[in-house]
Amino acid sequence: MTSRQVSRKQEVRPRGPTGGQPPPPRLPLTAWAVLGLLSFRGERTGYELKKWADSSLRFFYWSPAISQIYAELRRLEELGLATSRRSGPEEPRATRRYTITDEGRAALASWADGTDDPGTPVLKHPLVLRLWLGHLAAPGTLRGLVERHIERTRAELAEVREARRRAGQVAEWEFPRVALSWSERHQQAELELAEAVLADLDRLAAERRQRGEESPTHG
Repeated sequence: MTSRQVSRKQEVRPRGPTGGQPPPPRLPLTAWAVLGLLSFRGERTGYELKKWADSSLRFFYWSPAISQIYAELRRLEELGLATSRRSGPEEPRATRRYTITDEGRAALASWADGTDDPGTPVLKHPLVLRLWLGHLAAPGTLRGLVERHIERTRAELAEVREARRRAGQVAEWEFPRVALSWSERHQQAELELAEAVLADLDRLAAERRQRGEESPTHG
């Protein structure tokens, strides 16, 4: 797809802020996320953007694959929202570093300040799906899955707290700290929900024993 074709595709635009800025182009959320990573000071390679997404974005949105990051960077360059340069001979390996353009910063500001509805969060919880099918699983299996989920969530909570601590050391990351604070509370709530599930499973096991029911059968 050429730059002109991409530009024509962006002609239908969502309503932006009311402060007189032009509305932002129509882009997928991941493109805005990548452009947002570029909005902080400094040049970054695609690999550095991936590492930053893994230590920040994934706690409240998601961390795109490195191939998707590069695909979005190409899209942003074609639209003039980002630019890149290749490293010089002084570096041992040739790399391409990306920065946001003035046009890109204006578009990102227009999108971030927009009054349109951000949309409903999408929850896809694999563990809860397995719980939903608990009539086909042994109670001990479900309990083990929940216990492992609790261990993983505790580790995630520790990583979020470390990310928030690092963000606290950089003055311009004050709003990322707000997002990471939300992530910390979210992981804490996830722990509480998982512990409540264990209590629910214990209650169900007791009720089944009282009724004299056997473990669920397969097939």
